[in-house]
Amino acid sequence: MAAAASELLTGWCLFGLALLDWADANVSRQIEDTVLYGYYTLYSIILFCVFLWIPFVYFYYEEKEEDDGNTCSQVKTALRYTLGFITVCAVLLLIGAFVPLNIPNKKNSTEWEKVKLLFEEFGSSHGLTALSFSISSLTVIGMLAAITYTAYGMSALPLNLIKGTTSAAYERLENTEDIEEVEQHLLRIKSKCRDGRPLSSRDRRTVQQLEERLRTLRRRERHLESIEKSWWTKFCEAIRPLKIVWGVFFIIVALLFTVSLFLSNLDKALHSAGFDSGFIILGTNLTNPLNMLLPVLQRVFPLDYILITTIVMYFIFTSMAGIRNMGIWFFWIRLYKIRRGKTRPQALLFLCMILLLIVLHTSYMIYSLAPQYVMYGSQKYLVQSNKTIDGQLRNVTTFVSKDCDADAPEDQCIVTRTYLFLHKFWFFSAAYYFGNWAFIAVFLIGLIVSCCKGKKSVIEGEVDEDDSDMSDDELSVYYR
Repeated sequence: MAAAASELLTGWCLFGLALLDWADANVSRQIEDTVLYGYYTLYSIILFCVFLWIPFVYFYYEEKEEDDGNTCSQVKTALRYTLGFITVCAVLLLIGAFVPLNIPNKKNSTEWEKVKLLFEEFGSSHGLTALSFSISSLTVIGMLAAITYTAYGMSALPLNLIKGTTSAAYERLENTEDIEEVEQHLLRIKSKCRDGRPLSSRDRRTVQQLEERLRTLRRRERHLESIEKSWWTKFCEAIRPLKIVWGVFFIIVALLFTVSLFLSNLDKALHSAGFDSGFIILGTNLTNPLNMLLPVLQRVFPLDYILITTIVMYFIFTSMAGIRNMGIWFFWIRLYKIRRGKTRPQALLFLCMILLLIVLHTSYMIYSLAPQYVMYGSQKYLVQSNKTIDGQLRNVTTFVSKDCDADAPEDQCIVTRTYLFLHKFWFFSAAYYFGNWAFIAVFLIGLIVSCCKGKKSVIEGEVDEDDSDMSDDELSVYYR
């Protein structure tokens, strides 16, 4: 009787353990599905903004400037242009959905079976491949924007804070001398026609150029006068030491990011399987400061999220600094300038789209800076080992915890959904790898250029020769 009771108790214990394992697996699967659906939602919102909302608003304002009449006509025209972006989005989704990565090689399969296989694979992945291809395509565009603007902004922003700007009073004095010099030059040329003789074509061109320069200098005079009397200028002069401290902090952070990115890329160059695998490595051989810090911070909620948020905000600020200094370009064509109080609505929409794509690329940038954190976080698994006692090897089984890596069993270490999204296609991973090297190169070039340049003008980018006099109407609003 006692033996039967013992067997019954053992059976119930085993059943309880099996039920517990099943419950844990079920809860883990539910959490994974919830995270996956969350990514679906967020990435779908990004696709909606990039391919529908922002293009529609952009073309609406374009039509509004050309035609101030019928609003319905403006909406129709904007929708017609937006259909092109929707078509591009649909093509990207179709390519990602119906071009599977691994197709079984069946020589005797019919065309219908091949089409059926495509639909089955699309259904089995729940659109993951289609969405991953579309998001990866946008991430490549964000990578190009980050190379152009963020890399330069990481060097320009801190050095501009450290060096500061020139004095408004000193610039105004120089500008007054330039105005007097141009006026005297104009008088000398116009004095040639006092006796009724017409000016030569060369003199007329010179007069026209000098008059345009004189208008620009007078606009600069008005801006400098407003800046000199502005309370904002006085406030910036008062917090000048704080700006220097922030500049030193930003340049240290920029160097830390660059060193971490260099070590991560060097690790891929030395230990990855090469170009055909997208330079992917499962694990780290050359560690870097951020890769060590983030898994440690993850143990204390929410320190890792605070650091990640700080990194993302840093990239946003440096990107805005780069766009502010360079303007918005399409290859060699300058589309828009970003200026205080005088930026066109279309330029602001471009700015929003560029920042959105850069933030999207930041997810891969964080993987490059901290691959262990992005892949596994602070997960660990147990490794069985033999213990040595008194110099003799005995069959004493012990379990040692180890950080998750490529050798970890799948049931103990779960790869994050972010990593799966980023590395679904090897050719995108290869593009990100080379983009990181380009990012480092542009940062170093920008750092050298920013060090060699002198102080910025206090009205840098506010007055250009292609501006009209009407652009000064808002001076009293923004420089009081």
